[in-house]
Amino acid sequence: MSEPGRRRRHDPDRRERIIDACLDVIAEEGVAGTSHRRVAAAADVPLGSMTYHFSGMDELLQEAFTRFATAVSDEFEQHMAAVATREDAVEAVVAIIADTVFASPRDLVLTHELYTLAAREPAFRALTNAWMTRSRTALERHFDPATARMVDALIEGLTIHRALDTEPHDAQVVAEAVRRITAIGT
Repeated sequence: MSEPGRRRRHDPDRRERIIDACLDVIAEEGVAGTSHRRVAAAADVPLGSMTYHFSGMDELLQEAFTRFATAVSDEFEQHMAAVATREDAVEAVVAIIADTVFASPRDLVLTHELYTLAAREPAFRALTNAWMTRSRTALERHFDPATARMVDALIEGLTIHRALDTEPHDAQVVAEAVRRITAIGT
């Protein structure tokens, strides 16, 4: 029972807020700079909430990156499901790379943080593999499996270039690359 005068805070969204705050901290500080203390401060929750809701940092990172990868995959699938023709699919892929799914610097940073973590930790590799599988499945609505795999790899590569290049991003180069791989307009 709580002490007289002390009220228990009703906060049903606390766990969700912690996960969202974790993604914000990762985007700002990287996985290496993410700690329970930083996430608790960003989520405006007591530090004890971290261990109440998550068994440790690995579980919190797994939940946060799962939320991120699911959101990106959902948006990717929506773009690919909204088009009917192969030419429209090419344009959708260009938009995914240049304007929509990977448009924000924050999402690009989170993607690379997840890739780096997955390169070292098999549990996170399962998450990236599930993400790639969803992307390829969405692409296979419009392209054969081999082409879908190549387009998926192109998307990854071009988003990495976009995140790291010091030159302005050129959507025409993206469009040409996608057309060459899909053999449209060549």
